[in-house]
Amino acid sequence: MSYDLPAVRGTLTPNKDLSGLTWLRVGGPADWFFQPADIEDLSAFLSALDPSAPVFPMGVGSNLIVRDGGLRAVVIRLGRGFNGIEVEGDTVTAGAAALDAHVARKAADAGIDLTFLRTIPGAIGGAVRMNAGCYGSYTADVFVKAHIVLRDGTITTLDASDLNFQYRQTDLPEGAVLTHVTLRGPKGDPQELHARMTDQLAKRDATQPTKDRSAGSTFRNPAGFSSTGKDDDVHDLKAWKVIDDAGLRGARRGGAQMSEKHSNFMINTGQATAADLEGLGEEVRKKVYDSSGITLEWEIMRIGDPA
Repeated sequence: MSYDLPAVRGTLTPNKDLSGLTWLRVGGPADWFFQPADIEDLSAFLSALDPSAPVFPMGVGSNLIVRDGGLRAVVIRLGRGFNGIEVEGDTVTAGAAALDAHVARKAADAGIDLTFLRTIPGAIGGAVRMNAGCYGSYTADVFVKAHIVLRDGTITTLDASDLNFQYRQTDLPEGAVLTHVTLRGPKGDPQELHARMTDQLAKRDATQPTKDRSAGSTFRNPAGFSSTGKDDDVHDLKAWKVIDDAGLRGARRGGAQMSEKHSNFMINTGQATAADLEGLGEEVRKKVYDSSGITLEWEIMRIGDPA
C-alpha cells in the first residue's frame, strides 16, 4: 500500500506479521501496524492519514482469523495507555485494551457486579463492539458510554442509542477506534462476586477447550433475538447442538478441528493455516444446512486476503 503515512509518537511498523497476535496463531502480514502512544497521537494520525487508506482496529485477536495473504490496511492496535481501569461510585471506566477478565476482577474488588465478563475472552473494546455476553447478561445491559476516535480523527462520545446494540453486533462507525468504555453494574459483596467468578471459571474449563488454541465460539447461536440483544425466550437452539446433530463434533480439515470437548469451538491443533480454519468452518456451515436447513452465521471475524 503506497500511502504517505504521517509522523507518529507511537510505533508504526511495516509488513507486520499478525499471526502471533491472534489466539488462533494464523495469518499473514498487515501493510502497516500502528500502536498509538495516546488518544491524541491516534487522533492526529487518523486526521492526517489519506482518507482512502483502509483502517482496521484490532483488539487482542481473540475472535479473529487473519487470512494467510495478510491485510492490505493500516492495522491499529491499542496497548499501554489504553488498558487502565478506574472505578467511581457504581461505574467502571476502562481503556479499550483492558482485558474483560481484568475489568470483571477490578469491578468485583469495588463491589460492582460485572462478573459475566470474567470468562469472555478478549478486551473490553471488543466486548462493546460485539455486545459480548454470557450467563444471560450482555455488555448492552451495563453500557453507559464509549469514547471513540472517528476515521477523520474526531474524538467523540457515543451512548447506547448511537451503538444500537444487537446480538453480537453494534453500529460502530466504519474505521472508528474505540478507546475507552464506561460501564455501570449492580452492587454486590466483593467476596461473593469473586466466588461466583471462580465457579464460572471452573464450569468453563470443564466444558470448553481452554487449553487449546481457539477463538471462542465459532458460530452464533441460531436463535431469535430481540432488539435489545438479549435471547428471545421462545428460541433456545444452540450452535453446538446442530453441529453435533450433523455429526461434525471432532471434524478436521488440515490442522483445524471442531473440538471434541465443545463442538462450536474450532481449534488449531498445531499446524493449521487460516485457509484450513475458514475452510473447515464453511464445510460445517454447508453440512449443517444440508442436515437441518439451518444456516449458521460466523461469530469469528475473518479478514484479509487468501494466500
